[in-house]
Amino acid sequence: MSNCRTGCPTQDHANWGECARDANLNIGNATVAATLNANAKELNAYRDARKQGIQPRSTQMKDIQQAVRLSDKVGKAVQA
Repeated sequence: MSNCRTGCPTQDHANWGECARDANLNIGNATVAATLNANAKELNAYRDARKQGIQPRSTQMKDIQQAVRLSDKVGKAVQA
């Protein structure tokens, strides 16, 4: 049995890691990175809102922004 990845054309590497390095194997891609970044921004905005006493309906950016705008409008933290 080979130590290589299934898709390795040579099947002659000493171990799986060497095979992956030779193939320039990358985990993840730009789409995954963008999604993780967007999720982090939403969670940071939610955390900031909660620190101010604001309770957004969800952790989705549209709900967070709506709750913050409403709180700003009425002059106090609200549950939205």
